[in-house]
Amino acid sequence: MSEPTVLASPRSMTSPAKWRTVPTWPSGRLMQPRRPRSRRTIAFCVGVLGVVVTYAVVVPLFTDVDPRVVDLGGYLAAPSPDHPMGTDLLGRDLLVRCAQALQVSLLLAAIAAVVSTVVGVLIGTVAASVGGWVDKVTMRAVDATNALPHLLLGVVIASLWRGQWWAIIVSIGLTHWTQVARIVRSEILSVRTREHVAAAVVSGASRTQVWATHIVPAVVPQALIAVVLLLPHAVWHESALSFLGVGLAPNDPSLGTLLEDARSGILAGGWWLLVFPAGLLTATCLAIAGIGGRLRDAAMPKRAVEAQVNR
Repeated sequence: MSEPTVLASPRSMTSPAKWRTVPTWPSGRLMQPRRPRSRRTIAFCVGVLGVVVTYAVVVPLFTDVDPRVVDLGGYLAAPSPDHPMGTDLLGRDLLVRCAQALQVSLLLAAIAAVVSTVVGVLIGTVAASVGGWVDKVTMRAVDATNALPHLLLGVVIASLWRGQWWAIIVSIGLTHWTQVARIVRSEILSVRTREHVAAAVVSGASRTQVWATHIVPAVVPQALIAVVLLLPHAVWHESALSFLGVGLAPNDPSLGTLLEDARSGILAGGWWLLVFPAGLLTATCLAIAGIGGRLRDAAMPKRAVEAQVNR
C-alpha cells in the first residue's frame, strides 16, 4: 500500500508547491510519534518515588531510635537486624538518618524548584510581553547565565553563607531559571500569533481577557512541568554543595552530608555509608526525571506530530 502525500504549507502563494510523504498506518490514520516512555516505565517510576517518599515520611515517625545520639560502642556497625542500614562513624543509625536526609533534600529541592520556576516565568513573561530591547537584553542575560558553570556559581553563593539553607535555595534559584524563561517566552510568543487569539482581539476582547483566557492557561501547564523537571536537578545541586562542604552543616542530615561522611567511612570498610545514600539519591532523581519527562511528552503531543511531519 503506497503512502499518501500531502501538500506542505507554502511560504507564499507564488512559491511552488512542495509535496512530502507523511507516515501513516495501513488504515490511513496519521502515525503518532512513538512515545519514548512506556506505561510500564512510568508506573515503575511512580512506584519507586512512592516507596522513597513513604520511607522518608514513615520511618522517622515510627521509630524510637534518635539519630542524633552518639554511640561510640556501635561505631561503624555493619547492617544487621538491629540496624538494617548499619551505623556511621559516630554509631548513629543510618536507616533513620537516610530518611531524615531524604526529607531535608526533597524539601529544599522543592522550594528551590518553585523559586526557579517563579523567577523564570516572570522573566519570560516580561520578555515576551514587552519585546523590543527588553526582550533582547533578557535573552542575552539568559545566554550569559547559561555560559557560567552552575555548580561553580552555586559554590560561590553558598560559601558566602555557609550552613544556611536559604543560601542553597538562592544558589539553585539563580542558576536554574533560564530554561523556564525560554520555554515561557516561546509559549507566549506562539500563543499570541494563533488564530483564536487574533479572533478574540478582533471581537473586542480586552488585554486582560486575552491573557486570562488564552495565554495563562497555556503557560501554567508548562510551569508545573518545569517544577517537576527541576526537582532532580535541585536535589543533585543541593547534594553536591553539601558534599563539597559549602551546603548544610555536617550535623544537619541531607543526602550530601551523608555522602560527605562516607568519604571517611568507606576507607574503614563501611561500604554501606556510600551505597545506601547514593542509591537513594540516584533512585529519587531518576524516578522524578522519568515522571517529568512523561508529563512533558503528554503536554505536547501536537508539537511532536508536527515535528515528525516536518522532518
